[in-house]
Amino acid sequence: MEELIKKALSRSNKVSQNSLIEKIIPVGGGCIHKAWCIHFQNGRRVFAKSNHIDNINMFKFERECLSVLKRFADKSYLCVPKTLDLVSYQNISIHFLEWIDLKQCQQNLLGKGLALLHKSSSESSQKDFGWEEEGFIGSNRQIRGWSSNWGEFFVNYRLRPQLIQAKSWGVDVNDYKDILIFLSSYLNDHHPKISIVHGDLWSGNCGSTNNSLGSLYDPASYWADREVDISMTKLFGGFNREFYKGYEEIWPLDKFSKDRTDIYNLYHLLNHANIFGGSYKENSLRILKDLRSRF
Repeated sequence: MEELIKKALSRSNKVSQNSLIEKIIPVGGGCIHKAWCIHFQNGRRVFAKSNHIDNINMFKFERECLSVLKRFADKSYLCVPKTLDLVSYQNISIHFLEWIDLKQCQQNLLGKGLALLHKSSSESSQKDFGWEEEGFIGSNRQIRGWSSNWGEFFVNYRLRPQLIQAKSWGVDVNDYKDILIFLSSYLNDHHPKISIVHGDLWSGNCGSTNNSLGSLYDPASYWADREVDISMTKLFGGFNREFYKGYEEIWPLDKFSKDRTDIYNLYHLLNHANIFGGSYKENSLRILKDLRSRF
């Protein structure tokens, strides 16, 4: 694999910048792609992610997400890695990115940086919720499309596709038709501003740089209610009081935002159930049952 990466790099001056490779070291942590740290003789390092060429659209989606996040990120608080190149060679695709040294997360600046990202993007001229191209949420598809109605978008482009896919393990989307209709209206009555979101914000997809800035990576972005990011930070844990304090200092959340947390996290639980199965199925069904009793 290292030899394939070297040959792919020979096609890209954007990455090598005419410096010779010193070594290529595997990096752990991912479950979809293989990852590498490329050391050049001039001391520079580059991050590389590789996969089969059939999965190149995953990297194209990631490249676009990072580009949009970087456009709205405040560099005083938040670091988003820059895409250097996307190269296909033989049967592999490789996404080359700026290398960022990470340390134990200093979460106050991460929270402030996320709030500023949400806030600045909400002040742009974006008219609708959604995303232009089909994306990915983990290894699963994230449906493309647009809507000016937030509730309709989230139900039709996020929840419903996952519920349809859940037919393979016994879920009938028609059993939840009444809930989906209600949620569509309920979420739209919230009247959220349109913000760019990370879209897959668990603790493994963010961190802090050596100079204590927050950092975001591995996104599944779209234009959405900012609360989808905050909700996911509460799904698997890993975010402390300083994170939420930093966020609230910049852009306080609606006092009813907690009422929507389970609704937004249902998307991720269903996605995990569809990919991994196990207890994610039970948790998805529990939230669906709770939603029926609430509404």
